[in-house]
Amino acid sequence: MGAEAAEPTTDTPALVDGLTDSVDASVSAATAARTHLAGHKNRYHIPSPDRDLVADTVTADADGAETVRLDQKYRGVPVLGAQYVVRMTHKSGKRTVTGTSGSYFTDLDVDTDQRTLPARTAVDDAVRHVRSELDRGGYRPSHAKNGTAALSGDDRGLTILPTGKGVLTRHVTVSGSDPATGTPLVQEVYVDAVTGTALFESGGLPTFTAPGQAAGVHPSGTPAKQSRPDRSASGSGAASITGSGTLLNGSTVPLYLTKDAATGAYLLRDTAHMAGTKGHNVIQTWDASSLWYQDVSGVWPDGVVPFASPTSKVGPELTSVGAVDAHWAAGKVYEFYRDTFHRDSLDGQGMAINSLVGVTDYGSPFVNAFWDHTKMVYGTGDDEYRSLASDLDVVGHEMTHGVVEHTANLVYSGQSGAMNEALADYFGNVIDVTVNHTAMSDPEAGLIGGDLCRTRTPEECAFRDLNDGATTAHFLGLPLGAAGDNGGVHLNSTIFSGALWDIRESLGGASADKIVYRALTSYITPLDGFEEGRDAVVAAARSLGVKGAELAAVKGAFDAHGIIPGWEKGLGLDSNVLLGRLGTLPQYVGTGNAPGAGGGWWAAPKSSPDGVDPYSVWVGRIDGKGRPHQVSPDDGRSHMSAVTDGKHVVWVAVGNVPDDPWSHTYDIMSAPVQGGKPKTLFSAPSEVTGVSIDGGTVAWSFRDPASGLQRVSYLKDGATVPQQVPMARDHNQASQPSLKNGRIAYIEDGLFDGTYGVRIQMYNIANGTTTALGAPSQPEWISTPVMTSSDVYWLIDTDYTDQDQTTLRRAHLGGPDGAVVTDVIPEKSNRATPAYGLTASDSAVTLTVYPSWGQVFDDPNDSLAKLYQYTPDGSPLGRVSCSVGQQSNAVAGTGSRVLWMDTTTTDTDLVTRNQPAGTCA
Repeated sequence: MGAEAAEPTTDTPALVDGLTDSVDASVSAATAARTHLAGHKNRYHIPSPDRDLVADTVTADADGAETVRLDQKYRGVPVLGAQYVVRMTHKSGKRTVTGTSGSYFTDLDVDTDQRTLPARTAVDDAVRHVRSELDRGGYRPSHAKNGTAALSGDDRGLTILPTGKGVLTRHVTVSGSDPATGTPLVQEVYVDAVTGTALFESGGLPTFTAPGQAAGVHPSGTPAKQSRPDRSASGSGAASITGSGTLLNGSTVPLYLTKDAATGAYLLRDTAHMAGTKGHNVIQTWDASSLWYQDVSGVWPDGVVPFASPTSKVGPELTSVGAVDAHWAAGKVYEFYRDTFHRDSLDGQGMAINSLVGVTDYGSPFVNAFWDHTKMVYGTGDDEYRSLASDLDVVGHEMTHGVVEHTANLVYSGQSGAMNEALADYFGNVIDVTVNHTAMSDPEAGLIGGDLCRTRTPEECAFRDLNDGATTAHFLGLPLGAAGDNGGVHLNSTIFSGALWDIRESLGGASADKIVYRALTSYITPLDGFEEGRDAVVAAARSLGVKGAELAAVKGAFDAHGIIPGWEKGLGLDSNVLLGRLGTLPQYVGTGNAPGAGGGWWAAPKSSPDGVDPYSVWVGRIDGKGRPHQVSPDDGRSHMSAVTDGKHVVWVAVGNVPDDPWSHTYDIMSAPVQGGKPKTLFSAPSEVTGVSIDGGTVAWSFRDPASGLQRVSYLKDGATVPQQVPMARDHNQASQPSLKNGRIAYIEDGLFDGTYGVRIQMYNIANGTTTALGAPSQPEWISTPVMTSSDVYWLIDTDYTDQDQTTLRRAHLGGPDGAVVTDVIPEKSNRATPAYGLTASDSAVTLTVYPSWGQVFDDPNDSLAKLYQYTPDGSPLGRVSCSVGQQSNAVAGTGSRVLWMDTTTTDTDLVTRNQPAGTCA
């Protein structure tokens, strides 16, 4: 997480070292740790360790070192990622505390007995949040091939989000499929337990690659950690024999196999490595070639069988699919952790090591791998990439995710998630260079996945390079959810892993590996960011006796990569900040957090930087003069979807229904831009979308409780009774209105003269006529229309075989009801882009362009959404901004001016430019 939220205050020290405090050697390590904390309340300010700290893991090393990880609870409710660590030595009947570290939040003040949303309502809110995030603010018709892709949520209970004084949230695991790609996902979403607003989100599935790094690769997720039984096969009691097999690189290697008593086949089942250990468990490799990876994450799939060979000399058929590599490499990774750190398997307790090899993407090649909290899963590869199990550093990476989960358990989001990936890359590469005797000076030593390519060189093939020179100046601000690499966990990882790799180059493997492992197992805690990671590594080095020039080299490696106190303040923008630090999750299109602009004013929802306060609506002048001010009341509701015409601000207040705890109420509210008492214009029992205001008229869409259908309504000139826009057919649906000069453009979905489809309609309020802006079609996706004085613009994706490019379509309003529809930028033209966001003034059109699925980028910044501006006729005017980070939720001012939400500074800011930056070098 790191700097994504404001630092909560705490009196508990983040790091204490150099202690020699004796504690009882006759009790358990966890009891001794809590007793130590209770005996030094003036130091730790933890009032009741026995009540508020629950033992997570206890590890003991061969040299007598003990590490106790204690998870914080507040009034019985777990605190997200809050963990305090006590380090001790236990030798010759004596136990001594040597240090402590971590995150314990002393200033929490949360009413855990307050009335909260029922779990069912919170689950619905979390699912709606993820769906809106994935739909990128547009409309996915029910006829679209992925339009009905289901998302579902599972309640995980109440959790305190440790920001500010703390927020009571409900943790919901949202799972299903991305409607745009069919890719399954699982996201951990934390919604305000009172209002249902999404406050934080993280990924559940540590994957090898990030979006855009390889064809068809997108991060997915898996549910929270669950206990799974160890898997075995027939002949489970048989001892392993030594056979052999050939790796995909042509090397012949020994393999531990087990002969199946029933069939006589030799299973890729290794009972030798863990024979005599606590678990007596196995290393086994399973044939998953008949399975889709969508069906194996977090569950043990039915029908999967172990790879088998008719002889102990495993044949080429198991080489070609990556089975030999996976089985041999799993043993090598186990040996590395056992022999180097005396660690017994991934959990340190001898857990079974299962690898599923050859999964596909709905039968198509799958170029990714992941750790799903219980096992490793490897994709097939494709025409360019071999099986993902065929590179030792990939196997080491995925298995190290298991080690990270059972030690620091870094939250898979933002900086903490990037550190999770960095540690997996570091040890994955360490294992590779150690086993293959590769010198650190070798140019290929720092490559991750460099041996996967069939035809290209390792440098061309590698997914990441620990020697890429990335520093915090290259940090990419991304959204925290599924649409943004969970805050850049892959894209920012080499900033931290590069520093670790530099330490190894300076100190040598034997010393550096011990330092990093000690930091991981005894110092780093779940919420740590880059600065805390630096402190952990430096402290671990000191604890191992590193000093002088070597300790200076450790610090210097972090300095060289820009990981120094306050590094986030050095990230710059080429635009003007109108309102900074909008909150924890305001950067998603379609969640109601996008800004509005009109008449020289802007309006935007804002939480406190730490996400504690409900969203309120703020307004200010687009030219930056004067100070922004709040217009919504502080009434405990979330105030969202703000729009303005320069005279009034209109927004939606989301609250709970007093007599129906299962429901929300959505109130459309209005206030003058200069401030004044807000008034309620309309109340709805279902979600309100597409709020628009112009010249005293307000329009919106919501699900009509009488018909159960989406309808567009409006209020004109102070009227109190809303009017509905008429439909072409009673059972058609209408949504996402845009209002200008007494006309409403909107999306209508249903039957038109017997033809089912979607089209943009325009309703003239003055004379009650409706104009069809083109013929109905059956697109995959269509954006909210945007109206200017003379035109209506929208984006539409009509090509079922290409889900990337969209058409920019325009209806020129030639008369009161007439319109000429043209494709300004056709989807099939060489000017087409994967644009999924649109705003326009009378003189300029601005598109939010997302990266194409599967596109490979030399610069990771190019994989993020950026803003491009065009003339009304589609001539390019250039990039709006050259800043790094995600740019989204753009809204037009006058002329070329654009306002948008920008993540460059690791926070989300409302920024503006009055003209495009042009060509960005």
